[in-house]
Amino acid sequence: MIKGCVVIIAIIFDFDGTLADTLPVCFYAFQVVFREFDKKEVTPDQIKAMFGPSETGIIRENLMDSNHDKAIELYYEKYSEKHRELVLENEEINDLLLFLKREGYKLGIVTGKASRSLLISLDCLNMDDLFDVIITGDDVSIPKPHPEGLNKALAHLNIKNTDAIFLGDSDADILAGKQANVHTIGVQWLPNYQTLEFGFQPDQMLSNINDFIESLKNYR
Repeated sequence: MIKGCVVIIAIIFDFDGTLADTLPVCFYAFQVVFREFDKKEVTPDQIKAMFGPSETGIIRENLMDSNHDKAIELYYEKYSEKHRELVLENEEINDLLLFLKREGYKLGIVTGKASRSLLISLDCLNMDDLFDVIITGDDVSIPKPHPEGLNKALAHLNIKNTDAIFLGDSDADILAGKQANVHTIGVQWLPNYQTLEFGFQPDQMLSNINDFIESLKNYR
């Protein structure tokens, strides 16, 4: 639980595996790229191990074929092409975000995704106009678990670290949150998430969206 008499102003989320069940379309697009350019099959676990940089960074760092620009374009083509088929809107997530907006919270995203893929997802999931700050992998020099992205979001919102909560589904999220001295919640409430067992202890662990809503009622 959040300790002391704290008033939370902002709720900041990771995206993939936290706000949207996008991991299946990420895996699909990466698998097409590695199959097409490196003639190699990669598993979801192998792809997860590459996470940290944005999609463009992952391709530039891991693809053996030197035609990275063409591979990146193929990734986005496949990501967009299959998004509506592989990523379903989640009514509980939508209701959560609308509830938080009604309650007056500032909402943010801090994600390792590139802005191009995030914009595709936000458009497909009708989340375009919900967030007060968005920091993507394109906006930082050092990806999570470094706290740069979270610190940028806090600065943009002009709030202290004690005014925010950060929610994520990976060890990188938890460590970034802890290093930014933000109350950090590990979530496993979507069908696909990055970390089965956190290597770093979050301040809270939640597997149910309603539990998060209930816990917030004590901190306004």
